[in-house]
Amino acid sequence: MSSTSQMASLAVLVFLVCGTLASGAASVRVGLTRIHSGPGIPASQLVRDALRRDMHRHHSRSGRELASSDGTAATTVSARTHKDLPNGGEYLMTLAIGTPPLSYPAVADTGSDLIWTQCAPCGDQCFKQPAPLYNPASSTTFAVLPCNSSLSMCVGALAGAPPPQGCACMYNQTYGTGWTAGVQGSETFTFGSAAADQARVPGVAFGCSNASSDDWNGSAGLVGLGRGTLSLVSQLGAGRFSYCLTPFQDTNSTSTLLLGPSAALNGTGVRSTPFVASPAKAPMSTYYYLNLNGISLGTTALSISPNAFSLKADGTGGLIIDSGTTITSLVNAAYQKVRAAVKSLVTLPTIDGSGSTGLDLCFALPSPTSAPPAMPSMTLHFDGADMVLPADSYMISGSGVWCLAMRNHTDGAMSTLGNYQQQNMHILYDVRKETLSFAPAKCNTL
Repeated sequence: MSSTSQMASLAVLVFLVCGTLASGAASVRVGLTRIHSGPGIPASQLVRDALRRDMHRHHSRSGRELASSDGTAATTVSARTHKDLPNGGEYLMTLAIGTPPLSYPAVADTGSDLIWTQCAPCGDQCFKQPAPLYNPASSTTFAVLPCNSSLSMCVGALAGAPPPQGCACMYNQTYGTGWTAGVQGSETFTFGSAAADQARVPGVAFGCSNASSDDWNGSAGLVGLGRGTLSLVSQLGAGRFSYCLTPFQDTNSTSTLLLGPSAALNGTGVRSTPFVASPAKAPMSTYYYLNLNGISLGTTALSISPNAFSLKADGTGGLIIDSGTTITSLVNAAYQKVRAAVKSLVTLPTIDGSGSTGLDLCFALPSPTSAPPAMPSMTLHFDGADMVLPADSYMISGSGVWCLAMRNHTDGAMSTLGNYQQQNMHILYDVRKETLSFAPAKCNTL
């Protein structure tokens, strides 16, 4: 969940307070649901709220095995996912924490690492959430994560020294202007909704937050799927994971997040591109960088400099793919070329949509019920793979307004491929092979 131009503000403050999935045959299956506006909420407000959140949030493996409800090894784990009904910006995955397990929805975010949820007691600095608060005192499997654990955010502060007796690692993680704070714990997480489909994973390190900014409506926390050791992907030792994001304005369908060997893409139309090595410095080390060489609209290649999206030696620039950001942002030099190309193909009058949508290029449709005109597909040219976006994946309409669902940022800042452009795309992250694969799909039918 990056904030593109505000990435430098993604930070973690930790301080001491005193007082993986090892089985190569197992995998985790999690349902995904999009955070979505309720009936009667116009698409323009949905996008405006999503953009606001985008700007506000950026931002040693064990030998454990997944265990099914009867204690035997499980080959697949599933949990339903759904859209964020109040807001419309992110996709939620549903999982359960503790013993007995308490189900809660969390934002699925490939742009961060920490897994966290709000914990009781939680006072005035907690946001309202749709699920009951998790109370560690009510779980028989909760433990404070030892400060010298390889998964402790405080292990660096110890510098190899033994931790003080009763040590607890407190954190304050900031995503742009959004933040969450609490203590690191260890807990059993349960995946899957049906009894026959459930799998329990003990000893997952997570954040037990008792104070957060009020910017997480529709969820009860966040699940980091990034490249760091604290992410769910790394803690499960999953190796690869995949998802298929349902259409942005589909309020009913769910899709699936798979972690482990079951995550795969088969058939025709699959394209693959290598990840670019991430900078070693946090937070850039968390992100999945891609090498974007150019953009075409229809058959026309846009005159964008080939190094516009290059990742610099100092960690600036580059382009990441992020499931926790809604609207794609492009370095300004590239965005202006895209904007001009789209504008040249549309004969509708332009209107100022910045107030209603937060987007820069908008057109007025003849009426609120008018269908937008036909537009050619947009192609993102990655190393060895072209990602073809139909018009519905780069334009958005609603309430008589039709807008380019992209935004610009200062040259030199990081570009982000958001989840709006990932809709109806089956995407596979192969962490071990360092590749991203994708294929067009009807995600609401999978």
